[in-house]
Amino acid sequence: MAHHLVNGIPDRLSMWQRVRAYAVPPSMIETCTARRTAGDWAGACAAARVDVDLELRAVRRRHGSELTRRLRADLRCLAPDLLRWHLPRIAPDGRLRPALTVALARYGPLRLVVRTPPATADGGQRLSLSLWEGPGTGPARPHPHPYPARRFRFDLHRHLWDAGRSPDLAVRAEAGWAVEGELLLRAERGSPRGAFTVRRGARDHDVLELLAPDDSHAPVCRAVRDALPAQVVAALPVLPEAAVRPLPDLALLRAGLVSVGRLHPLVGAALAGDWDSGGARDAGDPCGSGDPHRVECRGEVHRIALRDGVLSAVDHDPGQLRREALLMAFGGPGLPCLRAIDAVHREPEALPAVRERLLHGDGVGALAVVEGLLGSGAVLRSGPLRDALESAARRLVGHGLFRAGLDSPRPPGGGFSRSSPRP
Repeated sequence: MAHHLVNGIPDRLSMWQRVRAYAVPPSMIETCTARRTAGDWAGACAAARVDVDLELRAVRRRHGSELTRRLRADLRCLAPDLLRWHLPRIAPDGRLRPALTVALARYGPLRLVVRTPPATADGGQRLSLSLWEGPGTGPARPHPHPYPARRFRFDLHRHLWDAGRSPDLAVRAEAGWAVEGELLLRAERGSPRGAFTVRRGARDHDVLELLAPDDSHAPVCRAVRDALPAQVVAALPVLPEAAVRPLPDLALLRAGLVSVGRLHPLVGAALAGDWDSGGARDAGDPCGSGDPHRVECRGEVHRIALRDGVLSAVDHDPGQLRREALLMAFGGPGLPCLRAIDAVHREPEALPAVRERLLHGDGVGALAVVEGLLGSGAVLRSGPLRDALESAARRLVGHGLFRAGLDSPRPPGGGFSRSSPRP
């Protein structure tokens, strides 16, 4: 059962509540699911704002039919909306962690990877999908960290992106470090024994040793007793972040901040268990107070509603509205109805919802909210709403320049070099 918070919502949970409300909108999930189930993995990627930087015919020419078959099978299982749901994010606003290369699947030295853009080019929060072809190679377009990250990897956590493996989420979300460490060591060293590191932050880590009497017993891990040289620790396998951090969805469910029905359908189905389907305090989405709005104007209650594609004061005749609008243009007080319309144009109640959508790249959803408030024929006036939309448009241009390699000169030290050291 959910345990409701009595002393306010912690900042981290508040961030994840907003992320779950806005970062992967239901329209994206619906479109991605329809295209994926129809076998159109590329269409599903497009719907999830994932740019595909690989071509299967070229892969077949370079690496043969068997690897191409395995890659195609993984692409057909890929749920890009589920991947976006689970990718690491940063405080305080919950944007995707920038400049990551995350491995999804391994084919010998090759990796199927997804990349996030750097913070300077994250407009639209778009992702890119490609095949990393081993040391000494990099993406066709510049990227700050082209090598697959050791700490942020999903190839050992397919349930975070593979629709067919999503039911594993319930078990893996509760798995201890010993179980996850055994999976890591088997993948990296071919043995269920040995040492690995757990990174708690940029400069904080633990070195653990996996122990078990024999293969029939559950694995156990303990801290390494003797300090190891720094170069030895650096070479140890790193437990993926997905195994270190608690699943945000479980934390939200336990705090009563989200209902199972508001989670991604694949996540909700995996976690359903004993959780209630309703009653949670989901993040609000103030998209206006309905049509028409009611305004007290000169001793009467008047209506403000959408008419012919624009927000209008429907209880005033056009001649009066023209005179009052002219009066307002010269600094006069104007009618309360016109002042209310002006306020909705400049800073509507739904502005936080619009900003959240724009922050997470949902420009279509943001414009739908604006059109629902102001009408499809509205001309935006100066103010925070217009500023938010213009800023989002500029960030989209910045991402396009990054994709084209035209955003800025490469930094000194080879930050965008294909031969950059592995992170």
